[in-house]
Amino acid sequence: MAAERMFRVQRQELLLGELRRHGAVRVSAFARELDVSELTIRRDIDALARRNLVTKVHGGATLPGPVDRTARPRQAPQRFTVGMVVPSLDFYWPPIVGGARAAAAALGVNLQLRGSSYDPDEDRRQIGRLIEAGQVQGLLLAPSLEGGRAPEMIDWIGRLPVPTILVERQPERWTATARQLECVRSDHALGMEMAVHHLHRQGHRRIALLLSKGSPTSAYLAQGWRVACADVGICDAMVIRESVALDTPGHREIIRGVLAECERSRITALIVHSDPDAMSVAQFCAEHGLSIPGDLALVSYDDEVAHLAEPSLTAVRPPKAHVGRVAVEMMVSRLLDGERRPSQRVLLSPELIVRHSSVAHVPVR
Repeated sequence: MAAERMFRVQRQELLLGELRRHGAVRVSAFARELDVSELTIRRDIDALARRNLVTKVHGGATLPGPVDRTARPRQAPQRFTVGMVVPSLDFYWPPIVGGARAAAAALGVNLQLRGSSYDPDEDRRQIGRLIEAGQVQGLLLAPSLEGGRAPEMIDWIGRLPVPTILVERQPERWTATARQLECVRSDHALGMEMAVHHLHRQGHRRIALLLSKGSPTSAYLAQGWRVACADVGICDAMVIRESVALDTPGHREIIRGVLAECERSRITALIVHSDPDAMSVAQFCAEHGLSIPGDLALVSYDDEVAHLAEPSLTAVRPPKAHVGRVAVEMMVSRLLDGERRPSQRVLLSPELIVRHSSVAHVPVR
């Protein structure tokens, strides 16, 4: 019994650690990680919720809001219904949704969630369904803004009959419509600057960036990369635009080519977006006798699963749960104050989590 109780305590500490890192935990994913049943994790969440250490949400848990840290309050009376449309209910987005749900519960907001698929037509369909139902007073949206259809999408969103806040999105160009749209997003450019300066402090002077194809984040990362390389005097910085996650067709040959180019260019450190791509590179290096960080230092961008790699990967962690929380808070403020409040564009700073993949001494070449 004592051993069982000790294991339960350790498991709950691991769960709390995961929440502090990511802001939200999914029961199914955490159960697989610990190799226990989903029922076991649900019981752990129930136990922690009774102590006001976590907030239970559908399918998992989030960190409690400020109101949860004292005695459990009565649930706030619902004042608004807000729709939320995100491009995925899987990688990257669950912590954002978890943060939004926690803030919604604290502020008396009924959050209606819809999943889309990085497709403008599907975005419009899901948004249209929420509007046509006539129940939402505001919308939190993460539409696809890639390609030539972005101005059309921004104009359409700007003419919706309810207030809208973009989440992890921002119009690229100024227009009369875009000027009125509010947004909250991670400052990805700043996160990239953190990564470059960290590697520079470790002694690296030849650094490359492996930038994932087709990601809305890529433009911000490239912006931060240019600024940081100029700051530290890296004039011949190499950017490779490829996706190399394990499910990418031909990923091994792509990685082989990337590492060959790094060797030719005497690259000693590589920043990779995102975690699945970075883990794929790390696995390939291990299979071919390349030491991390001895032969090549690695930094990942996202920190979804970077801690599970071998070695564990230094990573930039966007403040995903806080993005969701702030989006809901901004929406409530807009609904309460209306046009009296000026429109806002909020950037939240990422965090650099230093692990084993980047900390060894590297001689300057």
